[in-house]
Amino acid sequence: MLVLDPVFLAATVPAVLFAGISKAGFGSGAAFAALAILALILEPAQALGLMLPLLMLIDAATLRPYWRGWDWPNARLLILGALPGVVLGAALYRVAAPDVIRFLIGAVALAFVAFQAAVRLRLLRYRVRPFQARAGLAAGVVAGFTSFVSHAGGPPVAVFLLAQGLSKTVYQATTVLVFWAINLFKFVPYAFLGIFTAQTLLADLVLAPVALLGAWLGVRAHRLVPEGLFFGITYVALTLTGLRLIWVAVA
Repeated sequence: MLVLDPVFLAATVPAVLFAGISKAGFGSGAAFAALAILALILEPAQALGLMLPLLMLIDAATLRPYWRGWDWPNARLLILGALPGVVLGAALYRVAAPDVIRFLIGAVALAFVAFQAAVRLRLLRYRVRPFQARAGLAAGVVAGFTSFVSHAGGPPVAVFLLAQGLSKTVYQATTVLVFWAINLFKFVPYAFLGIFTAQTLLADLVLAPVALLGAWLGVRAHRLVPEGLFFGITYVALTLTGLRLIWVAVA
């Protein structure tokens, strides 16, 4: 049972604040870590139901600062792919074991970061070639599915967008738009599956100011952090996300 006690607030306030900063300022690669923190004190379904309205609130607060700053062709591919991914996640929510998907996504995330590091260290040389459209659709499908079952759609989106050579603000604005759409897609299936409860919605009301504060801090941090440092933080977040996904899968 979800109880709004000091232990609950001690875990949820920093988790939601981190999610807001991550989503609003540094892509969504590490925002799912908030769910991992909540899962330590809540049942998984409760953690999912608690986080989605807060993530949607962060999305809504973050759209305006990045309005029309996104790369629409890449965003469209990811969004179109995400819809069937969300449908698949809803269909398999009660019977699927998402650990295999988590492991694969984590492995891809780590492989991508290792590849980028090898190129920067000049251990490898290659000519930058953005992914083709079908890769964007595939990344969207995986993002929609993994986002539905664990709010962990960030890695496939990050892997695809980082390879497209976008500037930091275009990259950030595109992730904001993509996850705004994905979270909207998830809301109705979550409601039909009974993932939202009166308790989680009450907790959302208590935590809403924290989510908005995190979004505001994230937007400000994005504007102050240099582009090179931004992508460095993004790669670190992607690495941590990949490691956490693999850990959850094998544990």
